[in-house]
Amino acid sequence: MNERTANGDGARPAEIEALGRRIQSRRSQRGVTLDVMAVRTGFSKGYLSRIENGKKTPPLDTLARIARALGTDVNTLLSEERVTGGEAAPFFSVVRGGSRQRVTRPESAFGYEYYRLAEGDGAMLMQPFLMQLPAEFDKHVFFEHDGQEFMHVVSGRVEWQIGHERLVLETGDSLYLDSRIPHRARALDGPASALIVLTPQRERVSAKAALQFPQP
Repeated sequence: MNERTANGDGARPAEIEALGRRIQSRRSQRGVTLDVMAVRTGFSKGYLSRIENGKKTPPLDTLARIARALGTDVNTLLSEERVTGGEAAPFFSVVRGGSRQRVTRPESAFGYEYYRLAEGDGAMLMQPFLMQLPAEFDKHVFFEHDGQEFMHVVSGRVEWQIGHERLVLETGDSLYLDSRIPHRARALDGPASALIVLTPQRERVSAKAALQFPQP
């Protein structure tokens, strides 16, 4: 299987650059050089530099290796960084409907748009998003990663493919799945949006973020 790198075709350049700046900032705070990062992650200095400069959008497994090398998790790197010391205090988060921020995830390069529904740091145990789905699948690209996810269709109709099984969800339908199963989703018959809740990638990411997977 060949890894397909999300190179920013569908993500906004400003978001890609912001992700790179967060990685660079955390690396600087930890006093980690690019040479050390290259050893810890197994990636070349040039590749890591392109990520930090916003020239490359790393796939999810790549981002997980970078996060581990920096002593953090993917959720924190994908969020606006909040540096806190000691044990995390109890907190709550309110995001107003008119102030939702679009965020870049590895899937963004394939037409998925994510809007953050909660603000927080690495202490968050869930990642809720409002997601706008693409109208077409990108050839044989599937997503596969550690964790679980829940999806509730807010509007429109959504086709899910989970492994070799296809499901059509109507407005009001919900789905819960183990994210280690290769999966993807798209809008049917016009625009579709969904609430999606993911578990943060705190542990090992055991598979590619985007895989070439044979059609049934």
